[in-house]
Amino acid sequence: MDAIDVHHHFYPPQFQALANAWQAKHGLPNAGGRVGSWTPEATLADMDAAGTGTAILSLSSPEGVWFDAEPAAIPQIARACNDYAAAMIRTHPGRFGLFACLPMPDVEASLNEIAYAFDVLHADGIGMPTSFGDVWPGTPRFAPVFTELNRRKAIVLFHPYAPNCCGRDSLDDGLGEWILEYPYDTGRCILSLLFGGTLLTNRDIRFVFCHGGGAIPVLAGRIERLAPILQKNYAEVTPNGLDFELCRLYYDTANAAYGPTMAALMKLVSTSQILFGTDYPYVTSKDNADSLGSIGLAPPDLTAIRRGNAERLIPRLHDHAR
Repeated sequence: MDAIDVHHHFYPPQFQALANAWQAKHGLPNAGGRVGSWTPEATLADMDAAGTGTAILSLSSPEGVWFDAEPAAIPQIARACNDYAAAMIRTHPGRFGLFACLPMPDVEASLNEIAYAFDVLHADGIGMPTSFGDVWPGTPRFAPVFTELNRRKAIVLFHPYAPNCCGRDSLDDGLGEWILEYPYDTGRCILSLLFGGTLLTNRDIRFVFCHGGGAIPVLAGRIERLAPILQKNYAEVTPNGLDFELCRLYYDTANAAYGPTMAALMKLVSTSQILFGTDYPYVTSKDNADSLGSIGLAPPDLTAIRRGNAERLIPRLHDHAR
């Protein structure tokens, strides 16, 4: 059966226009390549070439916290993006799902959008960046958002971003922040949720982290050794131990289907916690699918990662097996 891609980006016209305006403001060119030329037709062609049956759409992390838009405008931007994805789902039955975006860090507006996303659009879950400028999701002020997502037993996918300290405006070393800062921020996001108590108090949320969990599989031992010494609330937020908390999270394979990377991830968690992702259009779906198929996974593990684990998370996908 065809794969289910849980990490697949879409680019509504309003989102793309804001991205290009932000780029111009910072002396950078408009997005090019597959990003700049993205269309629903192009994404379907990419999926078909890779044997992807269904892609769960989500936004890439917007630069500068929603492209430095006025706070009052952000809820309208998020709504327009979610409505665009919902139209794609209606137009192409069975091919798409949605991890709806929220106008974070606005808590009240995000609560309103959660209700709209689930009750009106019937979204499969929520997608959000790993940080919002200089604030991370485990910050106490965001507790109402996660309380509501927990009540709904929601799936929440976190896509990495470079915080203010480490983005392209603050680092001038010639390295794109997407190489190192993105996976580092995934690690900081996970630790923010862990030590902020969000993971402990919201047991019904299914948390998904992109790119194999970023730095976490490699640094888990360091965290386990040092956190009990340096983190005052370690015992309180990890009553069952660090491994228990990390092993119940989900991780996707986008740009992580590389032998050593997957070896670290699969030493940390069971195959049941790993989902197929591609990060399209930054990388083609076929590139990711071919990489996953080339690292010597046992056939049952490959099948579970490509489709079975996502079907378990999103049962409606059983009806669209191809």
